[in-house]
Amino acid sequence: MKFSTLLAAGIALAVTATAAFADDISGAGATFPFPVYSKWADAYKKATGVGLNYQSIGSGAGIKQIQAKTVTFGATDIPQKAEDLAKFGLVQWPQVMGGIVPVVNLEGIAAGDLVLDGPTLANIYLGKVKTWDDAAITKLNPSAKLPALPIVVVRRSDGSGTTFNFTTYLSSVSPDFKAAVGAGQAVEWPVGVGAKGNDGVAANVMQTKGAIGYVEYAFAKQNAMVNTDMINSAGKRVKPKLESFAAAASNADWNSAPNFNLVIVNQPGDASWPMTNATFILMYSQPDDKAAAAAALAFFDWSFTNGAKMAEELDYIPMPVSVIAKIKSSAWTTIITK
Repeated sequence: MKFSTLLAAGIALAVTATAAFADDISGAGATFPFPVYSKWADAYKKATGVGLNYQSIGSGAGIKQIQAKTVTFGATDIPQKAEDLAKFGLVQWPQVMGGIVPVVNLEGIAAGDLVLDGPTLANIYLGKVKTWDDAAITKLNPSAKLPALPIVVVRRSDGSGTTFNFTTYLSSVSPDFKAAVGAGQAVEWPVGVGAKGNDGVAANVMQTKGAIGYVEYAFAKQNAMVNTDMINSAGKRVKPKLESFAAAASNADWNSAPNFNLVIVNQPGDASWPMTNATFILMYSQPDDKAAAAAALAFFDWSFTNGAKMAEELDYIPMPVSVIAKIKSSAWTTIITK
């Protein structure tokens, strides 16, 4: 699916709810899971006749919308702390996992031709590594023909769970990045051009020679973008793919994470992709519209049961069966739908 097609699909999905489908499910938030939510929504509507009105507007905006009760569920890549959940009476659970990848626009460079490590990527986003033929990059890529071209840094301009996980990773591998920028959904970037959403970052990178950005892997894959490999915490070169995301996700200890509050970047293991993360659903434990809440839970239940293969086709990682069982027996039992 090309970028223009993906963007059009996003617009179409965001306006699905009409008078003819008054019972469609409403949600808003993270752009990271949009491709898989879109795919699930299409299949669910064919199976049940119920549509999904999902606004792909970023994790920060999604959190604000569920707090304001303008949607039935919020979606975020930023796991919420217990005190924040309690303050608003919200319940949280992970719905699916995936990977964040660096993407570049360099003539003559194909996907997987380049490799970066965490410190070098951090220094690019700190503005310390300014050109593609910088010694830090050429040392990692001695056989690549790198141009003496300025690096155009592209990053998110909106409150973003992708940014939260990306900056959490960079902070974990670079003390300088942690001190100067830190981790968060919206940070003070020292350099770069801002773009809204994964789709906005993808569009900017594709349109700008010498650009680098970070997006959810499905956006890179569907738009035939050039991603880099990464050196992981074990010092191994890994490619962004289902197997490397799954290797990292396998280390996630959800049983020891109260309220499923868990960040899984920079996991150990020779095969682990370093920027792997989960995306979460937020709902009220005592929703004003209980029928709408029940409809949303039915959709998520169907997605857990029927959506694993569809998720894997987009290189997302379905939640393990044991975690789904925990979600149903803990988070979902606290949501009053009758």
